[in-house]
Amino acid sequence: MGEMEDLRLFLAVAREGSFIGASRALAMTPPSVTRAIAGLEDRLGVQLFIRTTRKVSLTSAGAAYAARIGPIAQDLQSATEELRERHGETGGSIRLNAPLGLGARLLPDIVAQFRVLHPQVTFSITLTDVFMDSVDDSFDLAIRISRPPSGVLSIWRKVCRVDRVMAASPAYLAGRGVPDHPEALADHALIAHDPQAMSETWHLSRGDEEKRVRAGAVLAANNAALMAGLARNGQGIVLLPKFMLDDDLAAGRLVRILPDWEAPELWLTLYYPPYDRLPARLAKFSDFFAAHVTQVAPLGAGL
Repeated sequence: MGEMEDLRLFLAVAREGSFIGASRALAMTPPSVTRAIAGLEDRLGVQLFIRTTRKVSLTSAGAAYAARIGPIAQDLQSATEELRERHGETGGSIRLNAPLGLGARLLPDIVAQFRVLHPQVTFSITLTDVFMDSVDDSFDLAIRISRPPSGVLSIWRKVCRVDRVMAASPAYLAGRGVPDHPEALADHALIAHDPQAMSETWHLSRGDEEKRVRAGAVLAANNAALMAGLARNGQGIVLLPKFMLDDDLAAGRLVRILPDWEAPELWLTLYYPPYDRLPARLAKFSDFFAAHVTQVAPLGAGL
């Protein structure tokens, strides 16, 4: 293994905080990563990591080393990508973060189709519903469905508006009645979507009329797919992106309610670290992703 490869492994372990995490990110075995780091420490004559049973952390010498070589490794990667781009070849790794429901539904097809066109691009994909409006160097790209971005620490790209609808199962509505106004929702079980699985306020409007409704008194969850499943099983009413419920609505497992009332718009947004210039692999994947969700399999009302 060459010196640059050892440095790449060192930075991966520092970033992931574990040998196992680094091995997964680099598609290697944990023992090979451990041996490579031990060899690097032997050659340098200094301990770079503190190993415990739970995590791996940088020593002061390791932190100083990472700070020095990190920019060098990034410059080398950028130079390699620019050279490939000049010769018509797109390559490199994309560390991607996306919501669970959207990622599981869309990314298998999108990533597979993109890699047919650009087989030299590799992916490390993490799915989580934890919201982020800024991206550090842990990821190259984060996909989020959220209110319009307001942060200044990241670059973002709005892709499309994502429509939301309220829905419940026919069995639930048969037992509790179909609400004809947001005020009637006070008598219903409203399933809240919250990062800590706490309560949520639904802001609903129809023209100039506005209503606020508190959800989560009975059920709350931090995952949209779980919420949709609860609604299918007659546990209450959900307010979720329409694409998450389309199959259930079409099959009659869920029924839309209060269709003339709207919640504040959400956007499907791509977030990037503060690059001076977006790498070619990210620019091409972003364009490919945007084309898929606005033209091939539209998620919302578009731009």
